[in-house]
Amino acid sequence: MSVLRTIESKIEGLFEGVFGRAFRTHVQPIELARKLVKEMDDHRSVSVSRVYVPNEYTVYLSPQDRKQFGGYEDSLVGELQEYLAEHARRERYALLTAPSVLVTTDEDLAVGEFGIATRLVQAEAASARDNDPPPVELPLEPPAQTMVYRPPAVAAPVEAEAPPPPPELEVVTLTVAGKKHEITSSRVVLGRSRACDVHVPDVNASRRHAELRQEGATYWIVDLDSTNGTLLNGKAVEKERLRDGDRITLGSTEIVFGRSVP
Repeated sequence: MSVLRTIESKIEGLFEGVFGRAFRTHVQPIELARKLVKEMDDHRSVSVSRVYVPNEYTVYLSPQDRKQFGGYEDSLVGELQEYLAEHARRERYALLTAPSVLVTTDEDLAVGEFGIATRLVQAEAASARDNDPPPVELPLEPPAQTMVYRPPAVAAPVEAEAPPPPPELEVVTLTVAGKKHEITSSRVVLGRSRACDVHVPDVNASRRHAELRQEGATYWIVDLDSTNGTLLNGKAVEKERLRDGDRITLGSTEIVFGRSVP
C-alpha cells in the first residue's frame, strides 16, 4: 500500500462508527484531503530549477460542519499536513516550510460546503554562518482567491433521467455612476487614482480610498485611512461585512454592492 493511501486510510479511520455516519451529510474529511492536494497542484510556481507550491492552507467550514469535528480537529489537521507533505515529496515540489493547515469558521457557508485559500509564506530567516551561500530570493505570492467547493445537488427521482443542471456561478459587482464593474479578484482597491482597480472620479474621494476584500465566502469593505472616511448605508465604517444591495459612499459618490447568481 502506498504512503498516500496509508494516510488516506488513517484520515477515514478518524471518523469511523458514530462519527463517520455523522459526516455523510456534512463535509467528508477525505474530500478535504483530496481538494487540498488539488489546490497545491493548481498553485505551482516555477522558478529557475524548482517548482514551488504553497505551504499555508486555510480551510473554511460552515459552523455545523466544524462542530462535527469536536475534539478530533487537531488529529485531522495533523493528518492533512502529513498528506500534503507526502504529495509534495512524491511530485518533487519545493516547500519553503512544512505544510500548515489552518481551520476556521465561515458563517456564509452552508452544510457540506467548504472553502480553501492558499499562500506561499517565507520562513523566518535563520542566522547565516560566514561560509553559508546567500539564500535564493523567491517572490512570494499574495493570498490566492478562496476556492469554494459545494456538494453536488441531489435531484428528486424522476421517470426519465434529466440532464444535470449547469453549475451556478456567483456574480459580484460594484455599480459606480450607473456602470457595473464585475469583481473577479479577492482584493479590489477603489479611489480617485486611475491606478485603482475601480476608478471613482470624485474630488472628495481619496486617491486610494477603500478596498473591497474577500475572505472565504464573505466580502468586506475596508477604509484605507481616507480623508473623508467611508460610509456604508449612511454609517461611517472602517471594516464592515457587505450584503447584496448595500450602498457604499466614497466622498459624494454612491456605489452599490451586488451579489447574485444569474
